[in-house]
Amino acid sequence: MVYADPLPTESAPEHYDQLGRPYYLSADKLDGDFASVRFERELRLFRRHCAHGQVLDVGCSTGAFLFQLQQRFPGAYQPAGIEVSLAALDHARDRGLEVISDSLLTHDFGPRRFDAITFWAVLEHLPGPAAFVRRAMEILQPGGTVFALVPNLQSLAVRLLGARYRYILNQHVNYFTADTLASLLTRQGLEIVETGGSHFNPMVLWQDWRRGTDAPVPDADRAALLRRTTHLKQASWLRPAKWALHVTEQGLATAGLADNLWAVARKPSS
Repeated sequence: MVYADPLPTESAPEHYDQLGRPYYLSADKLDGDFASVRFERELRLFRRHCAHGQVLDVGCSTGAFLFQLQQRFPGAYQPAGIEVSLAALDHARDRGLEVISDSLLTHDFGPRRFDAITFWAVLEHLPGPAAFVRRAMEILQPGGTVFALVPNLQSLAVRLLGARYRYILNQHVNYFTADTLASLLTRQGLEIVETGGSHFNPMVLWQDWRRGTDAPVPDADRAALLRRTTHLKQASWLRPAKWALHVTEQGLATAGLADNLWAVARKPSS
């Protein structure tokens, strides 16, 4: 397991609250996050294992995943989010979403239990991620499902770029392989249902190769690229290129070289 020690200041909850308005609420970030293509992979995976029920999105930010669940599958889910960035939560509330301003570790859910809990690009930010997975186990229904997606330490981008890769950054205090992600979940009592890889962004690879430094990419630049690639995905004239990218992504995922890893794990029914 690769992790940061000592922990950087960017791992503190206050850091994410401070990022709220300049980053999470920037026009580029919101445009990318709430685009219809933003969570298409996660939604396919989610629907495969959870057709309905109570859902908790941990680290929900501005609520984009919850918004997609409500918009695409009205009535199927009762989604809620939990987040420490107050500005991001305000935006989620403005969209009519149920969100909780607290940490998963300290919030009292009372008798409420969830059919699914998601950690989309969250576990890499958390000091002591095992405690969060254990807490998720406590508030899951028997037979409930945990979904986790994290950057892949063994991705093609990491192998080619090393520390120049923009997602090797101070906010990420854990770096997972397929084995360590699965181990994190099973050691807390969950049973692995499915694992895999996803995402590949050649524009990130090219930009980080050209810049030739391991200095952090400014948040504004990361958000701008998210918006640009989102618009390209939505362009109908780029369908042949999107098909080629999909085939490339699938090949990299099969080889364990995609940008991200994901795992689906279930709480035993008894």
